[in-house]
Amino acid sequence: MKVSLLPTLNDGNLDVNQVNSQRQLAISLSAIAEPLDRNVPLNLCLILDHSGSMSGRPLETVKKAANQIVDRLSPSDRLSVVVFDHRAKVLVPNQIITDRDRIKQQINRLAADGGTAIDEGLRLGIEELAKGKKETISQAFLLTDGENEHGDNTRCLKFAQLAASYNLTLNTLGFGDNWNQDILEKIADGGSGTLSYIQQPEQAVAEFSRLFDRMQAVGLTNAYLLFSLSPKVRLAELKPVAQVSPDTIELPVQQEADGKFAVRLGDLMTDTVRVVLANIYLGQFAQGTHTIATVQVRYDDPALKRTGCFSEGIPVEVNVQPAYQPAANPDVQSHILALAKYRQTQLAEAKLQQGDRAGAATLLQTAAKTALQMGDVGAATVLQTSATRLQMGEELTEGDRKKTRIVSKTILQDT
Repeated sequence: MKVSLLPTLNDGNLDVNQVNSQRQLAISLSAIAEPLDRNVPLNLCLILDHSGSMSGRPLETVKKAANQIVDRLSPSDRLSVVVFDHRAKVLVPNQIITDRDRIKQQINRLAADGGTAIDEGLRLGIEELAKGKKETISQAFLLTDGENEHGDNTRCLKFAQLAASYNLTLNTLGFGDNWNQDILEKIADGGSGTLSYIQQPEQAVAEFSRLFDRMQAVGLTNAYLLFSLSPKVRLAELKPVAQVSPDTIELPVQQEADGKFAVRLGDLMTDTVRVVLANIYLGQFAQGTHTIATVQVRYDDPALKRTGCFSEGIPVEVNVQPAYQPAANPDVQSHILALAKYRQTQLAEAKLQQGDRAGAATLLQTAAKTALQMGDVGAATVLQTSATRLQMGEELTEGDRKKTRIVSKTILQDT
């Protein structure tokens, strides 16, 4: 596997007379498969809520979705299943797929009962996943339909950080309308995974399948984007880096011993381009072409059993002009709008929590207009509908709020 890495500024020209300038740097990344690459085994853990509220069709469709995943796994792949109500237990210990029927029998015997303790399920899931992580692509699918009423949300976030340190990816699935969107989003973001919203039980099979397709497409793991900044160049102090495609995620930045700035990306897929947006400030430069930064990726290649690999460093250049002519890049502008849409929606949610319905409606309208600017008609419709309901004095249902959050950060999966 190799890394495809393409940095692009929103405007590659700079005014020689400008003392301070701001630019947005979009970096597109993906894994590139090579002819001799071997298939890397998958190591999947299903962490499933079977509390009393999952009774009936919800749990039955989740069992069906889980069974279809079992059928899709290869003989060299590994699977574990952890289930939780107000307690958690290992239903299927981490193992190579040798007896699919027995695994499915264990899943089918699952019954709904009790409360919800997400953190205990997450703890056991990480333990099982860690047992099979050597030379595999390791991910968890955590599904719940409720609040963490018998658990501790702070523990959930600590476990997400622990999973990232083990090079494990956590995907979360909210089932129905009564789960805590803040916690599931933070678990997925912290675990470099994705958040999914299953509105209706029949969508569970398609959503599990979609996440499994993503997992199969992973080519490189434990990836970090590295920035080397030239003198007179710095990252913005507040929220300097975010992923904007395929999901919008605020990314923490750490400075390494050699002065480079590192951003953890987790897995890189062969069929999906990740786009990261960095907000940078530049001082004054003399006329001519200048390298303002170099970007590079550090990663593990499980196909070759190599860790700590580095891609080629790609320079980022600006053209400093005495007679400045803007050179706006429309693709980067679209990425800027995607991040704005997400942050505007977050501010709207904060206003709503403070009881400022008018302020929330205004911000949702702004987010809807931003979505339209970037051509995301589906998101614009959802955001404007929520804004209109608030303006008419109506309450947003839990479903409205969750759909609003999901469309702010990605494209809603309709099935």
